[in-house]
Amino acid sequence: MKLHLHQSDQPYQINGVEADALIINHQRMTQPMIISEYAMQLDWFSGPWAALDAERLSAVVAFAPEVVLLGTGDKQRFVHPKHLQALAEQQIAVECMTTAAACRTFNILAAEGRKVVAALLLESHIQS
Repeated sequence: MKLHLHQSDQPYQINGVEADALIINHQRMTQPMIISEYAMQLDWFSGPWAALDAERLSAVVAFAPEVVLLGTGDKQRFVHPKHLQALAEQQIAVECMTTAAACRTFNILAAEGRKVVAALLLESHIQS
């Protein structure tokens, strides 16, 4: 799926989503990542869904977001609320959605100037 965004001076933009890759700044990336409009961290998470815990999610705090969009692969999955408690205590909202939906939402919120971070997983990196 190709995404469209108006031209922007943001250093990082999501241009598309494929089954096993994300297109960032017109480059194909095959690693899970955390991305904001100004920074990116690759190889963020790989493993069983159950291993996505508070410690791994705390990596988004360094990006100082107001909103975290958690892209959960090809299907929507939810993180146990106990793993989101530390983010909630810092008044960081977390929304779980498919990775494609998270990418579309990221582009919209970033274009609006919101402090948004997308933590994006690829289905190929999530073990059952």
